[in-house]
Amino acid sequence: MSHQQPHSDDPIENIVHTAPVVIPLLGGLMIFLLAFIAVFMA
Repeated sequence: MSHQQPHSDDPIENIVHTAPVVIPLLGGLMIFLLAFIAVFMA
């Protein structure tokens, strides 16, 4: 445990940490937009 970084600016690591939160939000947003368009066009 002697070699550890308290804060890393690695973009890949940041994406890995935020992916479980961002992906469901984007999925829900896309579904909401598609449903809104379907209702608006109908």
